[in-house]
Amino acid sequence: RHGRYLAVAAIYRGTNISVKDVDEAMVNVQNKNSQYFVDWIPNNVKTAVCNVPPPGTQMAGTFIGNTTAIQDLFKRIAEQFQKMFQRKAYLHWYTDEGMDEMEFTEAESNMADLVSEYQQYQSATADEEDYEEYAAEPEYAEE
Repeated sequence: RHGRYLAVAAIYRGTNISVKDVDEAMVNVQNKNSQYFVDWIPNNVKTAVCNVPPPGTQMAGTFIGNTTAIQDLFKRIAEQFQKMFQRKAYLHWYTDEGMDEMEFTEAESNMADLVSEYQQYQSATADEEDYEEYAAEPEYAEE
């Protein structure tokens, strides 16, 4: 396994699904796999339960995660893009429609920045002072 989860959402649909059971299961998953979750984002696991099952099934679950492992995919795409852009492969399709070559260079730079950010997030740790300061902030109810 490569990467760490920054935030996740677990969505369950179906009858006879207990919110308590879902919450307990997600806490167990997070505790069992704590090395794969960043410690500097408190409460980074959210759950939702819908009592209406999807058509044709009795229950379903969806797990969505923002993980630093996505940087590997971004790196591979960036390498492929660089090879094609150096040869100007398919570039005419876009420039004929009004795009400028600088837009591709800017997109390449943005992708490199994104990969760099995910690398920083993967190796970041929680400072006790920052965590305590965040935890002490009051939560505001929506009006």
